[in-house]
Amino acid sequence: MSPSSSTPSFTPPTSILIIGSGVFGLSTALSLSLRPSFSRTTITLLDRSPFPSPTASSIDTSRIIRADYSNPAYSSLAARAQALWRDTSPSGLGGQGRYSESGLLLTANTEHAGEAYVRSSWANVQDLVPADNLVELRSHEDIVRAAGAGGGSGTWGYLNKASGWADAEASMRWLRDKVAGLDRVRFLIGEAISLLYSSHDKVLGARLADGSTLRADLTIVAAGAWTPTLVDLSGRALATGQVLAYLQISDAEQERLSKMPVQLNFSTGMFVIPPSRNILKVARHGYGYTNPVAIAHPSPAHHGESLTVSMPATADTHPGLWIPAEGERACRQALREMVPELGEREFVKTRVCWYTDTPRGDFLITYHPEHEGLFVATGGSGHGFKFLPVIGEAIVDTLEGRCPEEFRERWSWPKETVTSVVTEDGSRGGAPGLVLAEELGKGSRL
Repeated sequence: MSPSSSTPSFTPPTSILIIGSGVFGLSTALSLSLRPSFSRTTITLLDRSPFPSPTASSIDTSRIIRADYSNPAYSSLAARAQALWRDTSPSGLGGQGRYSESGLLLTANTEHAGEAYVRSSWANVQDLVPADNLVELRSHEDIVRAAGAGGGSGTWGYLNKASGWADAEASMRWLRDKVAGLDRVRFLIGEAISLLYSSHDKVLGARLADGSTLRADLTIVAAGAWTPTLVDLSGRALATGQVLAYLQISDAEQERLSKMPVQLNFSTGMFVIPPSRNILKVARHGYGYTNPVAIAHPSPAHHGESLTVSMPATADTHPGLWIPAEGERACRQALREMVPELGEREFVKTRVCWYTDTPRGDFLITYHPEHEGLFVATGGSGHGFKFLPVIGEAIVDTLEGRCPEEFRERWSWPKETVTSVVTEDGSRGGAPGLVLAEELGKGSRL
């Protein structure tokens, strides 16, 4: 079933279980449903929560949509995705307000972290975007003028008028409706607590929290930040929590600030997205917090042993969770810089949003090298959402043994592990190594 040097052809499995209905899982379900080679394959999609889950990283007010990458391969793939985001017909992905091309102000602090990323992105995007959509900003004053919100962050950068943002929850609802409308996928709610193995380490499906099991010829684990609880990803991927804060604004502020571009500083990781429905979000794309928890080792080779993984802490597990004071201070400072008129406005809500980070920020989309019948689609590293309209096709191509050549090495199972997973792609801000419980212990509400 899984392609290899000894079995070059791919035989579609008779049944597929997808664990996780986020961007990777739902997009994969859509592509499998549309591809003729899987017309006789039964497809089951399992998620721990009813859709849309408020704790899922893909369910939110907004996400940045950009082709602005330091790596040309991701730039190209994101540009393909953007072409589909721009379908603003009522039934198109970008329709009914799901996509807004507000522009993106991508900046850095000169001679600080993030500058190299932004300069490489500037070089790459010039091959993808018409020149009249790009404006180099050579000073802080240039940035403030381009932002149009009374402030700005960074000392060098550029404005890409052809980037923007998406209503994340509305886009996920659109995607799920597309999948459900094909009537090919069985949707189930249940928490997978472990994979089901044969005596020969072949994956046969999943075991659920209620004691039941689901069996399939092929299991695709696309469980986002929960993936490391089902598959041993030690030294390869790590769940990290990112800070988001929201504030209420007036109708007049909504009207005015909705015209500003997304502001994103890759030296600090801080960003502000134009408001929607009188809510403005400020957040950090950073190294994040870890939440170490000891669990039963997910690998059958280590049966009876425990493994410490970073486990998502959400409103489900931590009712009333508010971001640590360190994160709130960072959001407050970013707001003062980028939208000074709202610098002291009270945050009405905060959230810890969970990434699945990899050392280089690359996705992990591959067959497991040791367990037949297991495929993983994870490692979004905080930048996967924008690929919603194209990532499913790339995942299914990889499943069939035709991974896009430019990602063959990047998405493959890492042969070597690292002692500590820290995403060093040049885009992260904040301080590495923060532990959520320790930061919460220092206080939260300022």
